[in-house]
Amino acid sequence: MNLQLKDKTAFISGSTAGIGFATAKKLLEEEAIVVINGRSQEGVDKAVQELKALTGSSNVSGIAADFSKVEEVNHIIAQLPEIDILVNNAGIFEPKPFVEIPDEDWFRFFEINVMSGVRLSRHYFPAMLKQNWGRIIFISSESAVLIPDEMIHYGVTKTAQVAVSRGLAELTKGTNVTVNTILPGPTKSRGIGDFIKDMAKADDISVAEVEKNFFKDLRPTSLIQRFASIDEIASLVVYIASPLASATNGAALRADGGLIRSIL
Repeated sequence: MNLQLKDKTAFISGSTAGIGFATAKKLLEEEAIVVINGRSQEGVDKAVQELKALTGSSNVSGIAADFSKVEEVNHIIAQLPEIDILVNNAGIFEPKPFVEIPDEDWFRFFEINVMSGVRLSRHYFPAMLKQNWGRIIFISSESAVLIPDEMIHYGVTKTAQVAVSRGLAELTKGTNVTVNTILPGPTKSRGIGDFIKDMAKADDISVAEVEKNFFKDLRPTSLIQRFASIDEIASLVVYIASPLASATNGAALRADGGLIRSIL
């Protein structure tokens, strides 16, 4: 399917691995111009070369920035003043008991998971309205709806993303700009993969057993009873970024494997 993304310029925060990387790959395959991002220049350069090798496209570049630092976000904006598609994917997570989460962690999670998207959207949104076309996509989580008791601070920031996204969508009325949120379920990204391996090692069981136990004990409502692949999530992101998804606006779209027990 031709998603009509040829020569559209996209920026994806947090995209040297995981969902962001898979999204960059699919956008390049659709002939978009893609700018990726990671915290280190070395990591960005490595991901750029890997994407070129995987896709055969030279329409990819990268900008290093740490989203916990406002000056580095401003550096991105200075290097890339206008884009057509913004994918707010940068984020962190860390399982930790509620009573052990200090104020510093709450502020750090909000700064990276929420304010990264706020700051980028605040800059790119007006230009999108002016050109009467654009896409802003927030990568949230099913944890926005089912707040995980093992990382409440993470869930709170994911809920905040949905609220920001819906509020921005209200400002697009009558235009060809859309703002949507994707809610992935548990996804086998690099961070989750490392988390699973650490759990397997700690409990002296196989990775397969950890995954089975995870869905049995922590996410029993999942219908697929497995981790989604990064490509499964990226496919939805790229469709929502395309002109074909023009009637989808202000939505929180679930790619959660049926984990959330709701008809809406």
